[in-house]
Amino acid sequence: MGKLGKRTTAARAAFDGQANVTIAEAAALIKANATSKFDETIDIAINLGVDPRHADQMVRGVVSMPNGTGKTMRVAVFARDAKAEEAKAAGADIVGAEDLMEIVQGGTIEFDRCIATPDMMGVVGRLGKVLGPRNLMPNPRVGTVTMDVKAAVEAAKGGEVQFKVEKAGVIHAGVGKASFSADKIAENIQAFVNAVVKARPEGAKGAYVKKIAVSSTMGPSVTLDVDAATGA
Repeated sequence: MGKLGKRTTAARAAFDGQANVTIAEAAALIKANATSKFDETIDIAINLGVDPRHADQMVRGVVSMPNGTGKTMRVAVFARDAKAEEAKAAGADIVGAEDLMEIVQGGTIEFDRCIATPDMMGVVGRLGKVLGPRNLMPNPRVGTVTMDVKAAVEAAKGGEVQFKVEKAGVIHAGVGKASFSADKIAENIQAFVNAVVKARPEGAKGAYVKKIAVSSTMGPSVTLDVDAATGA
């Protein structure tokens, strides 16, 4: 193992002995130790007591970060005619129909969120194997299959975060930037945790939220007090 740098060593020392802290404590600790030259992302990982292989234990949803995410969201919209113009006026980065499908099939995916009007799902459906694994497939449950493309585009641009549990029962997401104040980081973390708790599926038995860890891009992670964070 290579020798750790001074910044990494200092960060690990600051986190030593810190575990099961409050959201406010975690936000302050992470912000204080996110000292890279770039604006680090604040990441959250939530371990859930679910098996997403069962349909009644799938967890997915969407939440608007009260302070935005600090990330520039590139939005693609599958729409035609008036709805295509509506999407462009709302600030969508890429708008198209069959032409956009062909671009995506060719391996070019230059967007972070994909929205479609219901009539376009016959076209978008052909991209399931491409968009699905990237969690980009439009879905009415999270508001990305809709006739109100204006609202969907504005929500995506305004700091809306989608989440979906992975095979191992973990949800990952970016919930802000290190340049945010500690209070704003804490508010975003709490909003995200609340949304995941609210999305508890009917098939979940026993302990639902098992562990919550928060970190910055280059920093160590710290675990939260699950009961305090979830209001259990």
